[in-house]
Amino acid sequence: MADTAAYGSVPTEAAASGARSTTALHRAIFIALAAGLAVLPFIPVIGYPFFLMKVLCFALFACAFNLLLGYGGLLSFGHAAYFGLASYVSAYTAKYWGLTPELAILAGTGASAVLGAAFGSLAIRRQGIYFAMITLALAQMVFFFSLQTPRFTGGEDGIQAVPRHNLFGLIPIESDRACYYLVAVIFLGGILAIYRIIHSPFGQVLKAIRENEPRAISLGYRANQYKLAVFVLSASLAGLAGSTKAVAVQLASLTDVHWSMSGEVVLMTLVGGMGTVFGPIIGAVVIISMQNFLASLGAWVTVVQGLIFVVCVLLFREGIVGVISKVLRRPL
Repeated sequence: MADTAAYGSVPTEAAASGARSTTALHRAIFIALAAGLAVLPFIPVIGYPFFLMKVLCFALFACAFNLLLGYGGLLSFGHAAYFGLASYVSAYTAKYWGLTPELAILAGTGASAVLGAAFGSLAIRRQGIYFAMITLALAQMVFFFSLQTPRFTGGEDGIQAVPRHNLFGLIPIESDRACYYLVAVIFLGGILAIYRIIHSPFGQVLKAIRENEPRAISLGYRANQYKLAVFVLSASLAGLAGSTKAVAVQLASLTDVHWSMSGEVVLMTLVGGMGTVFGPIIGAVVIISMQNFLASLGAWVTVVQGLIFVVCVLLFREGIVGVISKVLRRPL
C-alpha cells in the first residue's frame, strides 16, 4: 500500500507543480497587461509619438498573425493583403468620403473580414506548404489589383495626406500625441480580444486541432469551420491594425500590400516567440526599431535583419519571449 501511495503521489505532485507554474504564468501575464495599461499613456512624454504609433500598429498586426500561426497552426504568406486592403479602404474613405476616424477604421476592418472569409474558404482546403502558397498567390492578386487601380489606390504614389478628422466628430486628434492615445486604446483592445480568444473554449479547440487534427475530428469537432473562423478573426485584426496605421501615419501605399510585408510579420512573430501573447509585440518592437534606427544603412538593413533572425533561430528557438516563458514554467 505504501508503494502504491508513493507511486500514485508522483503524478499528483507533478500536476500540482504544473498548475502552480501555470497560475504564476497567468498572474505574470495579467500584471504585464496592467503595467502596459498604466505605462502607455506616459510613453509619449519620453518617446516620439509617431514612431510609437507605428510600433503599436505593427505589434497588433503581428499579434493577429500569431493568432493564426501560433494557435491555429496555419502559416500564411499573404497576411499583407488584409493589412494593406484595410489601409487603403480606411485612407480612401477618410480622405474622399470624409468619414471620421472610427468609421474609417471600421470600414477597413470590415473589408478585411470579408476578404479573409473569401480567401480563407479557398485556402483551408489545403494544408502545409500548399496552404501557404495559396495565401501568397491570393495576396499577390490584391497587390496587382492595387497597382492597376490608381483611381482607388493612387498607384505607386499611394494615398497621401490622409486627414485626421475629429474622433466621433468631437475629439480632435490632429496632433501626433492625441492620435497616439487613440492608437494605444485600439492596440490594448485588440490584445485583450486576442487574449480572450486564445483562453476561451474556442481557443482550446484550436490548439487541439493544431496539435492533432485527426484526433480532434474524431472527437466531433469540425476542423475546417474552426480554421475558417480563426482565419477570419486573424484577417479582421490585421485589418484593424492596417486601417489604424493609415489614420496614424496618414499614408496608404503599395508597401502595405507587398509580399515583403507578409515576410516582415512572419519575422516579427518568430523573433518574439510564436504561440505566446507578448512575443509578437517584442518582435515588432525589435524589427521596427531596427528599421528606424538603422535607416542610414539603406539596403543593408535587410541584411542586418537576416543576421539577427539567424541568431534568434540558433539561440532562441522558441523566440525571445518563448525562452523566458520556458524558464518561468520550471518549478523553482
